[in-house]
Amino acid sequence: MIETTSQTGNERARSGIKRILTALFVVAVLLLAAFLLYRTWSRYSLEELGASLAAIPAYRLLLAALFAALSYLCLTGFDWLATRYVGHPLPYRYVALTSFTSLSLGHNIGFAALSSGAIRYRFYSRRGLRLDEIAKIIVFCAATVGLGLLLLGGGALVLRSGLAAELTGLDRSVVLAVGTLCLLLAATYLLLAALLRRPLRFRRWTVEMPPLRLALAQMVIGPLNFACVAACLHQTLSAAADLPYLTVAAVYVIANVTALMAHVPGGLGVIESVVQYLLPQGLLAGPLVAFRVTYFLVPLCIGAPLFALAELRRRSSRQGADAADTR
Repeated sequence: MIETTSQTGNERARSGIKRILTALFVVAVLLLAAFLLYRTWSRYSLEELGASLAAIPAYRLLLAALFAALSYLCLTGFDWLATRYVGHPLPYRYVALTSFTSLSLGHNIGFAALSSGAIRYRFYSRRGLRLDEIAKIIVFCAATVGLGLLLLGGGALVLRSGLAAELTGLDRSVVLAVGTLCLLLAATYLLLAALLRRPLRFRRWTVEMPPLRLALAQMVIGPLNFACVAACLHQTLSAAADLPYLTVAAVYVIANVTALMAHVPGGLGVIESVVQYLLPQGLLAGPLVAFRVTYFLVPLCIGAPLFALAELRRRSSRQGADAADTR
């Protein structure tokens, strides 16, 4: 009897420590998001923000918001496919909440695979997914992002090699070679998904290729996401200059591929380099601020409260369950 009482006390102590750590994690995420929000936007005054947005026609802001929403919708598809890849499908509503919450915060915090991965773990572990399954979801989503860049970036480097050479400073033959390699890598991924039935082993690591239907879906939704981001940027840039969408999209994906080639953390400065290349120096502020507000700030202002509410709801439900158990 004494041993049982002792075990119950230890379990309660562990449960209390876990709750404290959970609360500290939630507070840390929200404080970090608030700090990064302040650091990013403190350089602008309210007058500058207002003037930048007022200079852009309302219909372009609405279209930019629409394309930003479509991008985040595509990103929910990444997670939806990933849960099927690991053999643990979940309702789309829950997957969409997880994806949007984690990525709206992760895009602003940086190192999205890690920052959004921690939030994904909070959500998916509640639905019974193991740590290794959640890790596979993160890798699958990263692979979908990579495929999107390989396909769009490779196509842009091959079809717009002159533009890419001017933007990157590389020789045109090098640009064509890199573009061809990007497309070949994407084709290889699809071929492995079609033919390979056993896991790939790299020393201690094991990688299971997705079924062909999931790989094909990745090939569609990955580029579509980047096309929507480029369309969002195009709408804000078009308020300052008459720019074809394909030019903006090509420069955007080329800048992303270049950032990866140069090992720039999180693609830092990609948007800035695109805007600087496409627009005269005096026109930088308005489109850049409008894009960041639309694609980063607004989702963050929605995602952070959603994350906090989800954690509070989870906490209250657990307290109710514990109270029922003690009766």
